[in-house]
Amino acid sequence: MWFLLTVAGRVARSAWVEDRLADHATLARMASGDHDALAELYDRLARPVYSLALRILRDPADAEDIVQEVFSQAWRQAGRYDARRGTVAAWLLTLARSRAIDRLRSRRARPDDVAAEPDPNIPDRGIAADLQIQSAQQVARVRAALEELPALQRIVLELAYYEGLTHVEIAERLEQPLGTVKTRIRQAMMRLRDSLAGAV
Repeated sequence: MWFLLTVAGRVARSAWVEDRLADHATLARMASGDHDALAELYDRLARPVYSLALRILRDPADAEDIVQEVFSQAWRQAGRYDARRGTVAAWLLTLARSRAIDRLRSRRARPDDVAAEPDPNIPDRGIAADLQIQSAQQVARVRAALEELPALQRIVLELAYYEGLTHVEIAERLEQPLGTVKTRIRQAMMRLRDSLAGAV
């Protein structure tokens, strides 16, 4: 049994590395103007981007808009992507989170606008949170890395990425100085990056 788990882990790790390399190669092709590369990246990563935007915004139409904005930005800025700062998927999810929070802020600035109630006859197109990462192996790695974080770092990350709160809102909710919240988020992201890089 141990042998089978070890082999399965190596296969999963190898597939994960191949996906990362494929994403980097696709982004390089996008930077040179290859439209097919954009379509390939969209096919691979649009689903987790949509899932995150939907989780934050709770509106399928807004989430779809965010997906389009994220991939448009990726097309324009493909040449600026720096692999040392994280995976392509992490970059796109960070863009999605930022844009979704901006959209929430603009909604709050217009309290007169009332979101339409969802039509109960339309099936829920929401994607489960566990499907935001492309594979079960990635989910397990991320969860394990999150569990290794100190509690205070894990909490600020969960509030930022799962509840879509801004740094200011996190500071208010936790009754902590804004600088402390920002430091904890930065430290948590660095620890996660190091932990996930070590799993490759």
